[in-house]
Amino acid sequence: MKTVSFTQMKDGTKEDYDLLAEAERPYHALTPERILSELKRQNEDTLSGYKITRMQHGLQAATRARREGADIDWIVGALLHDIGDGLAPQNHDRFSAEVIRPFVRDEVAWVVEHHGIFQMLYYGRHYGWDENARDQFKDHMHFQACADFCERWDQSSFDPDYEMDTLESFEPLVREVFSRKAYDPAVLQEGVSRGLPPLQ
Repeated sequence: MKTVSFTQMKDGTKEDYDLLAEAERPYHALTPERILSELKRQNEDTLSGYKITRMQHGLQAATRARREGADIDWIVGALLHDIGDGLAPQNHDRFSAEVIRPFVRDEVAWVVEHHGIFQMLYYGRHYGWDENARDQFKDHMHFQACADFCERWDQSSFDPDYEMDTLESFEPLVREVFSRKAYDPAVLQEGVSRGLPPLQ
């Protein structure tokens, strides 16, 4: 396999970086497979103390989103909102947001990034934490979307009896989202706040 000429990045040539860009294409193309593999790994054990696995929680949230008529960005965002839990349990929300940020609407990435602090509304008082810590974002354009995401799709998705859709049913959506051009302004739509679909 051909390799670059440098041992320090600052010494690389245009040819070196062209070589790397070409070599990385197949790896980037397999991002959906790595995402799906991580979701499957999250099905190996239950969330500590919960009645379901991490994967089931994501499936339930995504199923709720799909059944409420959410678009593909919201559905994939709901499915992957806790994808960072395995490697970064103390800041999984921000980790998860960075996984999806290049490929989804900015609104969805922001909601995933902040859902942890918004979820404290439901349990913060039991730990002596500020359950209203989310209020620091009350003037943010995506505040209501995050509050709705947590109420409708996240906090309600820990039910072992909920009839959730299968991971296989979401695989085409994951592949579609992660095959988008990264950081495409037409996808990111910065400054746009649509919110969740209205309840029927």
